[in-house]
Amino acid sequence: MDDTMTEKDRERTVFTILIAISFAHMLNDMMQSVIPSIYPLIKEKYGFTFGQIGVITFVFQMTSSILQPLVGRYADRHPQPFSLSVGMLFTLAGILLLSFADSFTLIALSVSVIGLGSSIFHPESSRMAQMAAGRRKGLAQSIFQVGGNGGSAIGPLLAAVVVIPLGQHAIAWFAIAALVASATLFKVGQWYRGVLVHRTKRQIVVNPAVAALSRHAVHKALFLLCVLTFSKYFFMASMTSYFTFFLIDRFGVDIQVSQLCLFGFLGAVALGTVVGGGFGDRYGRKRVIWVSILGAAPFALLLPYVGFYATIGLAVIVGFVISSAFSAILVYATELKPGNVGMVAGIFFGLNFGLGGIGSAFFGWLADRTSIEFVFQISTLLPLLGIFTGFLPDIEPSRRKA
Repeated sequence: MDDTMTEKDRERTVFTILIAISFAHMLNDMMQSVIPSIYPLIKEKYGFTFGQIGVITFVFQMTSSILQPLVGRYADRHPQPFSLSVGMLFTLAGILLLSFADSFTLIALSVSVIGLGSSIFHPESSRMAQMAAGRRKGLAQSIFQVGGNGGSAIGPLLAAVVVIPLGQHAIAWFAIAALVASATLFKVGQWYRGVLVHRTKRQIVVNPAVAALSRHAVHKALFLLCVLTFSKYFFMASMTSYFTFFLIDRFGVDIQVSQLCLFGFLGAVALGTVVGGGFGDRYGRKRVIWVSILGAAPFALLLPYVGFYATIGLAVIVGFVISSAFSAILVYATELKPGNVGMVAGIFFGLNFGLGGIGSAFFGWLADRTSIEFVFQISTLLPLLGIFTGFLPDIEPSRRKA
């Protein structure tokens, strides 16, 4: 009787939990996105150099990316139902410290604490999302991921409305978001504790097609997924950081118009994130990766060479198409390593943060030495790396037959 109930629970998608985790993801990434939004403020206030700003970014990126696989690995072996709620308190402490930090050292320390909170949040929350997914793992990851996309978009807007006019101390208001997120995740932790009691004996389900792969084949597939993640997030770094500069430089539009165009691109990214997860569940993760990355290439390649309205239209199409890749990549990767969902999620979320930061810095360096137009001509070649999807093993037909 208990085993039957456990099986039914495994098949059922718990949308209330997924929405709660996505909401917490939105609040977490909203608070994170405040950090780069206040760079002009603290640079002017404390006389920081661009080098010091770069170090602050580096400290945040490293603490929020490198630690994630380690946190995920620990969570796989020692699940802690309330770790997310406690982890959000690190973000709370970092936000409060940042609001009153008056030196380079204290600011670097505060962003490292925020980064630590992010490292605790992402791998374990992704693991919880999979446990609440039932059969709809792709949709579950998309719901979870779209919360982060929304938070990243909202954060700079709130910083512009609250922090820039009122000053650095106004960052403390974002502590309310950390408290709300911690309370939400406490409720999720109560559900998670109950799930662990019933699923301990049957938690790991191995796909027979994956079990038939050699260790070398699994590692090769994971490497290919990292290459595909690189192609997506380097391209996304170019778009999110320099698309506005490209529009201003090439078409002479003003800053407001360029920001609206960027918002259109990011809106398409959010929509594509949700749609892609459901498509992956229905048609297969590998197919979605094919379409998402390589399928975006023809539209991306045209971006640097067409007129203004065509550029905006193509940007929206590319944003929608390419954004579905991450959920499919992450679910595919966790199926390759079913007993290490937290660690795998930590690796790929860490890659997101790390590659995004490296890509932005690289394209900025390249733009200084060439031009924004050249940066776009180079970056739009990246989706062609989607061709490596063809070397991924076919693991889903066996899963569907099972």
